[in-house]
Amino acid sequence: MTNGTAEQTGKAAELKEQLADVFAYTNKVLDMISKKDITKEEAAWITKETVDNFREHVNPGFLAYRKSVTKDGQFAAVEWKDSGLNCFMDVHGKEYIDCLGGFGIYNVGHGHPKVKQAVIDQMNRQALHSQDLLDPLRAILAKILADVTPGALKYAFFANSGTETVEAALKLAKMYSSRTTFIATTRAFHGKSLGSLSGTAKGVFRKPFLPMIPGFKHVHFGDLDMMRKTMEACAMTGEDVAGVIVEPIQGEGGVILPPDGYLKGLRQLCDEFGALLIFDEVQTGMGRTGKLFCCEHYDVVPDILCLAKAFGGGIMPAGAVVATEEVFKSFFPNPFMHTTTFGGNPLACAAAIATFNVLIEENLPARAAELGDYMLKGLREAAADHGDLVLEIRGLGLLIGIEFHTDEIGYEVSKGLFDNGVLVAGTLINAKTIRIEPPLTITYEQADRVIAEFKKVLGQIQL
Repeated sequence: MTNGTAEQTGKAAELKEQLADVFAYTNKVLDMISKKDITKEEAAWITKETVDNFREHVNPGFLAYRKSVTKDGQFAAVEWKDSGLNCFMDVHGKEYIDCLGGFGIYNVGHGHPKVKQAVIDQMNRQALHSQDLLDPLRAILAKILADVTPGALKYAFFANSGTETVEAALKLAKMYSSRTTFIATTRAFHGKSLGSLSGTAKGVFRKPFLPMIPGFKHVHFGDLDMMRKTMEACAMTGEDVAGVIVEPIQGEGGVILPPDGYLKGLRQLCDEFGALLIFDEVQTGMGRTGKLFCCEHYDVVPDILCLAKAFGGGIMPAGAVVATEEVFKSFFPNPFMHTTTFGGNPLACAAAIATFNVLIEENLPARAAELGDYMLKGLREAAADHGDLVLEIRGLGLLIGIEFHTDEIGYEVSKGLFDNGVLVAGTLINAKTIRIEPPLTITYEQADRVIAEFKKVLGQIQL
């Protein structure tokens, strides 16, 4: 046997042994996944594997960032299973009221039985489609969207995430008018792929990847005069605006509500300058703010509407961009101008169809309005004696922001709530603000506990 052959034989044996180890490892993990309950020893093994593998194979930065992990890594709250519609448990069996809601994906709750069953039923029939034949659930879901969205919004393209829906919206706007200028707003968050990141406003996310997609400008959110002047300047320089993209309420920016008349003013400006109005309702849609879509509060209809997060019912990743026929017809001659392998797959469509069914059956948008008013009142009363800590509590429906005087106070409150079984988190653009964004199915008893824990934690903060 030559040295080369011996070396090849040795490598093959090494690979065989490595694959055997991976096979045994996957069997152990699959066995744990299949269990309803796990032992203390298994919980300890899962915790160690999670922390070690995040450090060595995912990103060690998450261990420093997550408030659920101690500094030395000896303890970590590793999420393991749902616990009713509004809570989850870690591997140690501790239950948390979810007031982060997966950054807004659990509008109908954790593992809603109807949504879960729709996905199971579709999985048993066909999980994915061949891509070539017409798939029925995509067509049915598109009709549902045309029926429930406001105004003349009619045609839908399906994606897997909010970022992808924004990308599709930008391409639609470019094809519609051949214009290349877009205006977004300060504190905006539209995603982190290069196109959507061009609309996102936070410098720390943008600087390492500059230059962005050409043609994006940012103006102050809520400033109609600045928007008008920017659109006028663009028209005067031959850089006419293709579209204005905006969140009706800025989620990651710190739950910033628009000034009175702002969104209607944007609609009028877009009409005047021949630009499209794009609403990013990835976080504000699907009943979150007290109506099915946030724009309904302001009686404004966009030309393009982006949806995701809760669109998949907390079961499947799913998103949609919905546009008027006038805008969407740019895609008619060649429907392959913008495509996706997994967007609009049968499992995602089944989840979204069931989600609309649940939102309507359980009247969850109205419940969000009712519980939102209740929680806003309670949180404000809890903070009444802590003006040195809390700057403002604001929101609409069950999208609530609590802004503190410093980032450090916000972190301490978040950590204190977490230690007491309530999960919240800061926003990506405005770190001084934490979100209260529970499932729309949260009970009054759970809301009362959140308010009580908030009041208790505020009383323990030492400046």
